[in-house]
Amino acid sequence: ADQAMQAGWAAMKPGMTELDVAEVIRARFSALGASPLFNIVGAGGNGAMPHHHTGETVLRSGDAVVMDIGAGMDGLSSDITRMAVLGTPPEGYLEVHAIVESAVQAAMAATRPGVRAKDVDAAARGVIAEAGYGPNFLHRTGHGLGIEVHEPPYLTSVSETVLAPGMVFSIEPGIYLPGRFGIRLEEIVILREDGPEILSALPRDPKMI
Repeated sequence: ADQAMQAGWAAMKPGMTELDVAEVIRARFSALGASPLFNIVGAGGNGAMPHHHTGETVLRSGDAVVMDIGAGMDGLSSDITRMAVLGTPPEGYLEVHAIVESAVQAAMAATRPGVRAKDVDAAARGVIAEAGYGPNFLHRTGHGLGIEVHEPPYLTSVSETVLAPGMVFSIEPGIYLPGRFGIRLEEIVILREDGPEILSALPRDPKMI
């Protein structure tokens, strides 16, 4: 997934469509022997819809682009989300990105064996709410990953699931500002005895293009 994301970054430029970028990612997954499962590319205001369907929207300079991609290989699934910015970031973008990054870090710090899933969700949600964007965090903090892209445990505000070593799940808080942009940062982690191990090697900083 890291290599497919990097291929998308290397190819994307103003004038391409979301589907153009998604096709580059799909082709890279396939070349690596993986079966593409989904390639969400949401440019500008489209990124403010968490489950945007990649389409014919043309990328423009100044767009923040949500890239949420995954594939299957050897019976297991991958799923990561990163942000790219074409040219100068939109007004307020860097500040909001920093809030989402802080939410990821808070969730990671809360992720330990014996902790309830809802406590990890609360850690991420609390950071975003304190910054004034609580209503703009529109989904759960994470989900399990393995044979299926979405499976237990689910990191929701009501989940009493107790986290245990060996569990694999996402941590993916986001802030969505309608008509402007959305920001989601997603890591897949394996819970170890001493905390979460992140599987992606890609930085979470916005990729400036």
